[in-house]
Amino acid sequence: MDQLLTNFIRALRNADVRISTAETLDAFSTVQLVGYRDRQLLKDSLGLVLPKTPDEKAAFDTCFDQFFSFRERSPLPTSDTLSSEDDSAADADGAQPGNADAGSGDSQGKRTGQGERTNAATQIVREDASSTESLGNGDISAAQSALGQLLTRANTIEINMAISAAGQQVNVHEIELFTQKGVYTRRMLEAMGHGDLQQEIFTLTASDAIPDRRLAQDLGRRRDWLRERVRDYVEHQFLLHADVTGRRLRESLLRDLRLSTLEQRHHRLLQDLVQRMARKLVAAYSRRRKVFRRGQLHVPRTLRRNMKYDDAIFDLQWKSVKTDKPKVFAICDVSGSVANYARFMLMFLYSLEEVLPKVRSFAFSSDLGEVSDLFARNDIDDAIALALRQYGNGSTDYGQALADFRKLCLGDIDKRTTVIILGDARNNYGDTRSDVLKEVYDRARRVIWLNPEPRPMWNTGDSEMRHYSPYCHQVDECGTLTQLERVVSRLLQSAR
Repeated sequence: MDQLLTNFIRALRNADVRISTAETLDAFSTVQLVGYRDRQLLKDSLGLVLPKTPDEKAAFDTCFDQFFSFRERSPLPTSDTLSSEDDSAADADGAQPGNADAGSGDSQGKRTGQGERTNAATQIVREDASSTESLGNGDISAAQSALGQLLTRANTIEINMAISAAGQQVNVHEIELFTQKGVYTRRMLEAMGHGDLQQEIFTLTASDAIPDRRLAQDLGRRRDWLRERVRDYVEHQFLLHADVTGRRLRESLLRDLRLSTLEQRHHRLLQDLVQRMARKLVAAYSRRRKVFRRGQLHVPRTLRRNMKYDDAIFDLQWKSVKTDKPKVFAICDVSGSVANYARFMLMFLYSLEEVLPKVRSFAFSSDLGEVSDLFARNDIDDAIALALRQYGNGSTDYGQALADFRKLCLGDIDKRTTVIILGDARNNYGDTRSDVLKEVYDRARRVIWLNPEPRPMWNTGDSEMRHYSPYCHQVDECGTLTQLERVVSRLLQSAR
């Protein structure tokens, strides 16, 4: 039973439920108290110990239902079933048309035609039943192989334990791909002694003794049943373990693909991935603005505050840490060439509002406008669509966009402000207005330019990165989610 709980915790961790060693020990103590007899009680008890967040609780419920599932399966074939099938085959063979009484000439002709058709049908039945020889009722020999004896005893609990032990022996929980199901099924059958059972069936089939051949048929049916049972077990393990692994593989690939090459069908998965990445960064960098009454003692301040008490220490003073969360101004180029990048950049920043509550977002292709209120009033998908519709139809003009930004909020930029510009800097050979960016650079704490194009493409054609780079504290390539996460992580580190 300890191994059962260990496997369940492994499945939970695989489903992104964070479980520490201490929580694992708590789970073992819980199982010792409630046992496995009451399934709902076990689920409720472990649900209080292992998952912590709403997302983890949802994952726990799904994983528990899959792991501790009791599905009805086809019953194990018995010797009585074998005898009844033999009798049915014998009845089919015994239906001979030649025993009918003779009649008139016309009737005889009709019966002759019907007899020919009946003979043909009987032949088909015989050919169909030829794989199972009719041996009639009688005694059956005893199986000699270990697996044959296990199947003959027909103890379902014992068989399930043997299947589970074989699964652990071949590490079926490591299955990753759908195409591996056949491989793991064969490995588990071999671990259970399938080779010896096959050899016994072959030997008994070649025997002249009817009880031996009847045992061969019985073992053949039980072997086929066991193969289906093992295949079901492997499929269940695949759904429990490999489904999550496969999702992780897809996510790992999507994180490193350029956003411009992604298809529309991947957007929903990417949105979930962006939100989880944002929550991870929130957990890593979220902290209180001020910390008092904790940490390191401030000795000079303590001595000064307690001089009035004649050097008696009554009022302890601690070193306090003040964290000012930065103001973030995000300027996104939403023209056709970088629309996908802007979509995920805005989504990422708005998912970080717990850490960066002062985010003001602007969108432009030529004229620039603030879209912060748009996101406050609408669902994020609708807000992005509206922003793209309102500001994404013109030809790209960075000079005009920077002039509009200066007019709208240059006075709000101070030494706590971080300005993030997302765009490819392709200005259609227009006026760059780099003087405006220099003003922003002089007033802001940091100016970060994120260019979704590969670095070799910068400063080619109508790209103006050579004019904008000198007035940026940081210039990064940001064409994938991994690069975007790295940039935002650096931003949060600077805010600590």
